[in-house]
Amino acid sequence: MLVELTVKNYGIIEEVDWTPAAGFNVITGETGAGKSLVVDAVEALLTGQVNETDIRHGSDIARIEGIFRMATSGQSLVTRDLLSEKGLESEDDTLLVSCDFRRQGRSTPRVNRQAVSRALLKDITASLLDIHGQSQHLSLLNKDRHLEYLDACAHTRQLREDFSGRVHELHDIEREIQKLSANERDMQRQKELLNFQIEEIKRAELQPGEEEELRKEQTLLASAEKLKAAAYEVYKTVYGDENSISSPSAVDRLSDVLPVMRQIAAADTSMQGRLDYLEEMVHGLEEMAREVNSYGENLNYDPQRLEEVQERLELLQSFRRKYGDAIEEMLGYLEKAESDLENLSFSDERRRELEKKRERLLMEMGKMAEELSGKRMQAAGELAAAVKKECLELNMAQVEFQVSIIREVADEGMPLPDGKFYKYDGNGVDVVEFLASTNPGEPLKSLDKIASTGEISRFMLAMKSALAGADNIPVLIFDEIDIGVGGRSGEVIGMKLWKLSRDHQVICVTHLPQIAAFADAQFNVSKESSGERTVSTIRPLEGESRLRELAVMLGGSGYTSSALDAARELLEKAAAWKNSL
Repeated sequence: MLVELTVKNYGIIEEVDWTPAAGFNVITGETGAGKSLVVDAVEALLTGQVNETDIRHGSDIARIEGIFRMATSGQSLVTRDLLSEKGLESEDDTLLVSCDFRRQGRSTPRVNRQAVSRALLKDITASLLDIHGQSQHLSLLNKDRHLEYLDACAHTRQLREDFSGRVHELHDIEREIQKLSANERDMQRQKELLNFQIEEIKRAELQPGEEEELRKEQTLLASAEKLKAAAYEVYKTVYGDENSISSPSAVDRLSDVLPVMRQIAAADTSMQGRLDYLEEMVHGLEEMAREVNSYGENLNYDPQRLEEVQERLELLQSFRRKYGDAIEEMLGYLEKAESDLENLSFSDERRRELEKKRERLLMEMGKMAEELSGKRMQAAGELAAAVKKECLELNMAQVEFQVSIIREVADEGMPLPDGKFYKYDGNGVDVVEFLASTNPGEPLKSLDKIASTGEISRFMLAMKSALAGADNIPVLIFDEIDIGVGGRSGEVIGMKLWKLSRDHQVICVTHLPQIAAFADAQFNVSKESSGERTVSTIRPLEGESRLRELAVMLGGSGYTSSALDAARELLEKAAAWKNSL
């Protein structure tokens, strides 16, 4: 609610500090006294804009400040979230909005003493207050709010939020599908490459330690003839040449020494160890000579095998450039390639799974959207009937009101049970707009296309009354609502405004005592001359002062006792009616 409004150097207001009540407030006073200036000041505060001519003559700066107390539920939660997001939250439940308007230079809007842009100011204050009158600061003129109002009437907010959650889930799925599809060509090329590499490595049948063995074999094969000759030379030297009888072998020479060594050992037993060693040496040389001979005989030069070994080593060399320096690294590359290929195959499977999930989700959303539409259609009829009833009570039988609910067919939209595809957003498939005609014969049109007159203000009152349970704007201001209205209709307006004030703070500028009588708090705006200047002031009316103000409204400044009696009767009648509720 609006707790306090301070206005300085605005129009004919030099300085005003106004504290409205929590319920139904009325502002009264003579024509031209500046009653609507209070409303205009609130408008300027909410938008951060004034005309230079609105700044009081002789002043370079006008200042308007409003203190609001925010509730802990309803629309105030939206405001609190926005303030928190922008780092503008206060330590308590109050919201301070102020603006300095300079004759030369830009205005400076502030929220909780921090400078903000006009755009952010409007976003913050949009959920605080509605002004009904010449102002365009009215939530009912905002088509985007109409669906919110209708859902409140239809009690479908939770269903809409559930649907919105499905939309977010769908968008997440579609983004992932799009990402997978965008990479499809690259993934296909990568799969082909991985398949080739895996097949190439597997076909090679690599074995750990294989390269070392191959190089040893290559050396042997390349030197086979030389090694064969060398082996025979060793054998010939140790064991002797079978084709020569003149050249004794090493084994023969040592064998000749054995009898002599046995004689020595027989004479001196301490030499027995040397004899044993010599006998072992002879046997060892014989064995070694036979093994070397066998080695040499088994060595054969095999050019075909040598070529195979060299080709295998060349293959490993090419693998080394592609898959790693060692066979162990090549086998590790194979393992990773198989894992990558499996992941790519999983991506294909994931996309197919996501596409199926998207189809299921769209079908589910279609049923939810259809349920939303059905409940909205029913609520639209009930709201239209309620507005019509309110208009009749306000003597506006000629006003027609309708809730337009349309759908837009779209090939890439969401399927509904009727088999067609419709454009959708987080609110469903319905485009909701309130339409009205205030004169017979005129077509229904958008609320923002209807001229702002007192009649339209009363129509908005009818709307607000019909939407009383659904409208969570905390502060409602009505200006010029009584233009062309008589006493009987004024009483009905007063009743409706008071009823509205049970759920909202209501402020009304009025000329009708029948409306003012229902107020919880009444304020008088008057002009006073100070030297050569005229200033506008506002003061609360209670008791006798309020009674006299109503009498003036009934009978003029020269009111009679009968006017006082009529005023008293109005207050008593209004009080009795309020007590009856």
